Amino acid sequence: MKRLYKSIVPALLSFVIYVVYTGSLRLYDIVTGVLVSVVVGVLTSNLLIEDWRKSLSLRRFASLVRFALRYFFIDEVKSHLLLIRLSLSPKLDLRPAIVKMPIKTRNDYGITLVSLAITNTPGTVVVDLNKEKGNIYVHWIYAKTTSPEESYKEVSEVFDKYALKIFD
Repeated sequence: MKRLYKSIVPALLSFVIYVVYTGSLRLYDIVTGVLVSVVVGVLTSNLLIEDWRKSLSLRRFASLVRFALRYFFIDEVKSHLLLIRLSLSPKLDLRPAIVKMPIKTRNDYGITLVSLAITNTPGTVVVDLNKEKGNIYVHWIYAKTTSPEESYKEVSEVFDKYALKIFD
């Protein structure tokens, strides 16, 4: 019974990804998607889910939705606008640097969320990680500061807070 509960979230995520990528809501595609998603959920649940109660938490799910909305509609847009401004500027005022930033999350999924959010945001990319010391190293195309604490607030704090709410 625990395995069934553990497979709910991976199956739902697989189904959503299936529907998004196929772009079809025909009955055949829905039935195929459900069958494939259930198989994927059962096969991957022990690898992905440690505590099924955490994975079914509505509070965590709400935090994930808030994170996704903020990331795609605020953080991504701000970063794109900055890069547009930099690239259209006549003097191309870049300040590249690799900056060490602390992160509070220690969970592998949380670290992955923070790293991917930073890397997918234009102008920043995570180049290294020291999990034991809780640091990530970020190449930042327009480094406003090289101070670890200030750069954390500027680049990764919001992602880290959501990672803690979602995964820890």
